[in-house]
Amino acid sequence: MSRKVDSVKDINDSKETWRLAVRIMDVWSVVNNKGIEHLKMIVMDSLDDRIQVLIRHDHLLKWKEVIKENMTCIINNDSVYNNDFQWKVCDHSKKIVFFGGTTMKAIELQNIPPKGYFFKDFGEILQGKCKTDRLEDIIGAVSEINHIQSNTPGKKVVVSVVLKDLKGNCINCNLWEIYGSKFLAYYNDPKNNGAIVILLTHAMVKDGQVSNAWSGSKLLINEDIPEIQDFMSKLPTNEQKEKPTQSAKSLSNWFGGSQYSPVERFVHNAKCMSLSQFCKIKHETLCVTVATTLKFAVSKYGWFYYCCTRCSSKAPNPEKAYECSCGQKVEQPISRYKIEIYVSNGESKYRFVFWDSECAAILGMTAEFMHNSMVENGEDDPMVYPDELEMLLNKKMAFRVKVQPTFSQASVWKLCDDEAFVKEIENDYIVEDNQSKTEYAKLVPNKENLETSAQTLSASGENDPESIILMTPAKDVVIADKGEEVDFEVSGATQLSGTKPSKKLKIEPSS
Repeated sequence: MSRKVDSVKDINDSKETWRLAVRIMDVWSVVNNKGIEHLKMIVMDSLDDRIQVLIRHDHLLKWKEVIKENMTCIINNDSVYNNDFQWKVCDHSKKIVFFGGTTMKAIELQNIPPKGYFFKDFGEILQGKCKTDRLEDIIGAVSEINHIQSNTPGKKVVVSVVLKDLKGNCINCNLWEIYGSKFLAYYNDPKNNGAIVILLTHAMVKDGQVSNAWSGSKLLINEDIPEIQDFMSKLPTNEQKEKPTQSAKSLSNWFGGSQYSPVERFVHNAKCMSLSQFCKIKHETLCVTVATTLKFAVSKYGWFYYCCTRCSSKAPNPEKAYECSCGQKVEQPISRYKIEIYVSNGESKYRFVFWDSECAAILGMTAEFMHNSMVENGEDDPMVYPDELEMLLNKKMAFRVKVQPTFSQASVWKLCDDEAFVKEIENDYIVEDNQSKTEYAKLVPNKENLETSAQTLSASGENDPESIILMTPAKDVVIADKGEEVDFEVSGATQLSGTKPSKKLKIEPSS
């Protein structure tokens, strides 16, 4: 005589001999801060009741290759505990934990519904009808892109979009790290046109907005699954054909609470001068100037470098795992932009070093994505400059740079290509003689205003006047502050300073 199958809703801690006939709705890996991995699952029975499952590290090898998402199976024997997970994905008060006596047999069970999603209503999110410890499934059409922040030292990739449901309700959705990078890769692919519908599982909900969880969330973009295709078909015909645009309102939000203009913040504490005066600078100097990007200054290192996944320190060997000086254990270094470009103004020319955040903001894609795309197309030579990089050239911009005369170069800290912004700096601050109209632009920032502004773009996390993020009104381009940048060609992963002697770099003659 065989044991009968128990219902998920009846599970309690009175015994360990539960027998469950379930479908594995979702399975994901979690690695804690000590590098220890365990598995989590959601299983559902024929009555649509769900419960969370934990497979601890000591049982991982036994089950990791056996368990497959969407499979149906019979599970015998497991421990039952209170569901004390910090983030819960179902309403069951208990969780089950595999132990040494647990068995599982894959079997076809037609009476259990196929894998599906349990979408949270946008109206309930806006009304605050959400459990603070509950992860939800979300589906919506992207109506606007509010903010893009690339991966820079001390900051993570984040893309903030507005999602709209079929009732017209809108919520803000923040996609962090790999989720933001995945969205940007899709958005910037010229083959992808029209509306963008995203499905985000295990989303964290707080204060009327959502974001991906650090582990367990899955992001599906315009994929060929019934839920997304059904949602897309119900959009108005004109919206199905419209690709979402980037918003310009971030600029007004950022400066709305401040008594200082964007230009005043941009030139704060910097010496404003024409490019022709750079050759007269004898010491490292923070300057603001206007110039046009002319051509790439091709170095023996190419257009990117391999670095730590947490900070911008150069990786000692891109093919080997290592522990960075910042404490991060790096299994696989990532690519970041470091592009040298000659800029000009009239007859004057100088070499500028563009770093990861500026390049990613203009190009709309990370160096990692661009490099991987090249490799997939059979090109692995870092000295080959992809055509997409041409977008950096022939642009007239305002630059905030640190001029480094020892190396005959300037390291770009901030930039802006908005025509009105550039014209104001050029006309009101920069002249062609030895004295700029504003030798050093000084501000005494109101601390309260700066802190309020820093909260507008919550991803920045910095509110020092030297760390302002600007966006051009037309294209929502992020202009990020670099601080003291690293010159890897000369000093490896160390920072440049006025007290550290270094060899002078040899500059190729201009053509």
